[in-house]
Amino acid sequence: MNFANKISVFRIFSVPFFIACLHYAHEFPYLRLAALGIFILAVISDAVDGYIARKSKTKSKAGAILDPLADKLLLVSAFLYFFFAGEFPFWVVLIVITRDILIVAGTLVIYMVKQHINIVPSRWGKLTTTFQMLAIIAALIGIPGLFIFWWLAAFFTVISGVDYVRRGLGVLYALDNGRNHS
Repeated sequence: MNFANKISVFRIFSVPFFIACLHYAHEFPYLRLAALGIFILAVISDAVDGYIARKSKTKSKAGAILDPLADKLLLVSAFLYFFFAGEFPFWVVLIVITRDILIVAGTLVIYMVKQHINIVPSRWGKLTTTFQMLAIIAALIGIPGLFIFWWLAAFFTVISGVDYVRRGLGVLYALDNGRNHS
């Protein structure tokens, strides 16, 4: 368990505190600010753990799972909360969750077929995470025109979802072709 992985675990453990702050913010308004602080700290820690893993050359299999897991838990929890709070429409949350389910399912299928997997986030995936995080921050701050942020998040989520499916099918197709020509 290297330092970068410990940061990812911290992000995972921050999710319940983030959601609890949002849940009780109607009774104690300062908790919305606390939720914003937790979320921004989680966003910064996401960048920091990746930087540390790259610079110290301590990328690990655990980190390849923990980092995206932490992102997905934080973002899906936030999108679900803002849907139930009436700030995000259902279709946006459906797009976010569907993409994540497709990625996880595709990763499992590739792992079952190949017996290993190399998880490499794409540029589209990184843009998606950025715009999803911006949509959550915009909701937390209460920015007018919030719909622009969730539209951008949804747009990049669809683009990256299609890209990941295309890449996954390419991996499976290459494996199948390799077997047929051996």
